[in-house]
Amino acid sequence: MDFEISAGHVKTMLKQGDKFTLLDVREPWELVKASLDGSKNIPMGDVPTRAHQELNPEDHIVVFCHHGVRSLSVTNWLRQQGFERVQSMRGGIMGGRGRWILKSHCIENSCQCAVVSS
Repeated sequence: MDFEISAGHVKTMLKQGDKFTLLDVREPWELVKASLDGSKNIPMGDVPTRAHQELNPEDHIVVFCHHGVRSLSVTNWLRQQGFERVQSMRGGIMGGRGRWILKSHCIENSCQCAVVSS
């Protein structure tokens, strides 16, 4: 399984009804500006103490953050802990260019929705 996954691929997986966990590793205050319905929030600093209690190592997990830096770190750490089906969403919630939409699953950012970059 690739280490990173594009936002476009995540969009396709959602459209197809694939089962996976969207793990948001941003801080709670960041969720006010933009969030994704159905995602699980565990801030990056809490992952070491909460991952084994709240995540299933057998599940496919897609980790995202704001720009994709924290998600890379968390993905690496989770893989070291035996979570083999974990991927970091490239570019984070901002999609590399500040854009994101998953069909009807729109992320609000300053009351605007935009097109996902894949």
